[in-house]
Amino acid sequence: QVQLVESGGGLVQPGGSRRLSCAASGSIWSINTMAWYRQAPGKERELVATITPGGSTNYAESVKGRFTISRDNAKGTVYLQMNSLKPEDTGVYYCNAEVATMADMGLSGYPEVWGQGTLVTVSS
Repeated sequence: QVQLVESGGGLVQPGGSRRLSCAASGSIWSINTMAWYRQAPGKERELVATITPGGSTNYAESVKGRFTISRDNAKGTVYLQMNSLKPEDTGVYYCNAEVATMADMGLSGYPEVWGQGTLVTVSS
């Protein structure tokens, strides 16, 4: 079994910064793309940023220039540095990863795994 555990959420004032972390654990053979999603109250979950094992990144237009996704492949961890936060960034942030387990070593692909989410509230 593979687990993703997020941390770093909390209350932050507008204009402030926050760093989220997500660590993968379990019987992991390899991790492909890792990503952050978020879900605001009453809205659908949306993609925030993705990062490949080689470090290529993509961002939602709404966070470009403010958020930075990074990863530590040796630790199986992905980060999201959030700067210049706005009230509309409020939501539950979910970590997502494509993970191959030791059981099949990628023979059945890289199924997606989700974390439990961490709440970020941007408010004064």
